Amino acid sequence: MLTTVRLPAAADTRVLGQALAGLLRAGDLVVLTGPLGAGKTVLAQGIGLGLRVTGPVTSPTFVIARVHRGGRLPLVHVDAYRLGSVAEVDDLDLDAALDDSVTVVEWGAGLVDQLADDHLEVRLSREPGDDPPDPADPPGQADGTGPVGPAGPAGGAADPPGHADGTGEIRLAEIVPVGDGWVARLAGLPELLHRLDLQ
Repeated sequence: MLTTVRLPAAADTRVLGQALAGLLRAGDLVVLTGPLGAGKTVLAQGIGLGLRVTGPVTSPTFVIARVHRGGRLPLVHVDAYRLGSVAEVDDLDLDAALDDSVTVVEWGAGLVDQLADDHLEVRLSREPGDDPPDPADPPGQADGTGPVGPAGPAGGAADPPGHADGTGEIRLAEIVPVGDGWVARLAGLPELLHRLDLQ
């Protein structure tokens, strides 16, 4: 079962995160994939809002992982972009925190999948559109993490002007359950998304 959600604005990405947070339980792993500026951190912010954790949820690019507490469940927010191997992920000892927290990993595909047999993958992408930039997102990355360096992932070119700030683009989120447990839990998601005006 794969659900695709159209996200015309960054606020919609946060709303999707809040909706997903309502389905999350202690021990859950959520893997976020997609190109630079696709909204991974914005989605993580929505999950944090939905879990009602305290403090701002910002990109942990340079610290690799942050723990946010004070909500319904602790949120472990990881950015695996700078990690090059499963061994480096193991060094973070994420499985120690997994049992009593929700763990959300940006850039985690192929690196953290082994942490949980059942997990949720959210694949974010961008397509041309006519949405205005979200004023909460500073120039640089559409996910609100600020300026980017001269190169994107894998040494590719940085996002071209007019795209990294969200101008003229619509996001899509493909919600992919991995494991039988998530298939059952996502059964009510289409109705929830409809009520939130996210189709």
